[in-house]
Amino acid sequence: MSRRSGVLEFAVLGLLHDAPMHGYELRKRLNVLLGSFRAFSYGTLYPCLKSLVAQGFLVEDNPDVEYVPATALNGKRSKIVYRLSPEGKERFEELLADSGPDAWEDEHFGVHFAFFGQTDRAVRMRVLEGRRSRLEERLERMRNSLARARERFDDYTVELQRHGLESVEREVRWLNELIETERANRTGRTGPAAGGPGTAVPEKTSDGRGQEAGSPDPPGPPYDRPGRSAQER
Repeated sequence: MSRRSGVLEFAVLGLLHDAPMHGYELRKRLNVLLGSFRAFSYGTLYPCLKSLVAQGFLVEDNPDVEYVPATALNGKRSKIVYRLSPEGKERFEELLADSGPDAWEDEHFGVHFAFFGQTDRAVRMRVLEGRRSRLEERLERMRNSLARARERFDDYTVELQRHGLESVEREVRWLNELIETERANRTGRTGPAAGGPGTAVPEKTSDGRGQEAGSPDPPGPPYDRPGRSAQER
């Protein structure tokens, strides 16, 4: 199974774990979950649904009603509603528990993160730390590449590479915050957001406004990931 189809399978099973849906509604939810940059066509989604049905992970309700794509003229939508079978629920739980290297990649991390609310804390930590490790490796390569680019390329090419570097740096800062929050919750410590002992004391800036010392730039989406692409945000 390709990485893209694996991501789609995980996302479909996760959404249907919440409630049964027909294909049109499922497609809309997928576009919200995965982002418009990963917009899925019917040609991509329906083969995946049929495959999951064939594997016994999904069950079709009203399967004898022929699907008619929605159009401005006929206003019709699929009458087939998809729901998880017991085997499908087990498959989703299996994917949810996966914290290996694939879960750290641009292709999969965003979907894993979308279902973190249903994920065991230990698995969340392994995925977050693995993702951070993977991005730190990427940062090292990008910094080396940027240093070489300054000698070989024009200013615009260098600026483009610098923009990419800063995007990854933002995601690393965001991951650091998430990991610290997970650790604080695990040990029962009060995190900064709760206003407890760990809360940063604002310092006064030159214009008199309060700003947390060492406060990082606001993080971008889990996917500054192009891959986040269909494979990094």
